[in-house]
Amino acid sequence: MIVINIVIPIRPEKTDEWLALADSYAKDVNGEEGCLHFIFSRSLTDENSYVCIEGFRDADAGAVHVQQPYVKNFFDRMPDLVSAQPQILYIDTPHDGFGPMGEIQPR
Repeated sequence: MIVINIVIPIRPEKTDEWLALADSYAKDVNGEEGCLHFIFSRSLTDENSYVCIEGFRDADAGAVHVQQPYVKNFFDRMPDLVSAQPQILYIDTPHDGFGPMGEIQPR
């Protein structure tokens, strides 16, 4: 699987526009056959910073993803919303997805 984490700084005055775009985009991406998970979260320490956590079945699924029309729309709109260039971490891993965390279980 491939795992992608992106830190996205958003202009404070663009928050509403960003949230609408992020919601629509996440719904589209999560509907892709090769998408295992696609999540946006707001930072707890910086209200204008968001983290995207993406998991795709493999690099081929990632390649299909970037060809979708809503990906082009997202990339076209983002320069007007970000306050700085997003930072990305891309990992190609042999894992199939999330596994249970051994240190914590519900009581």
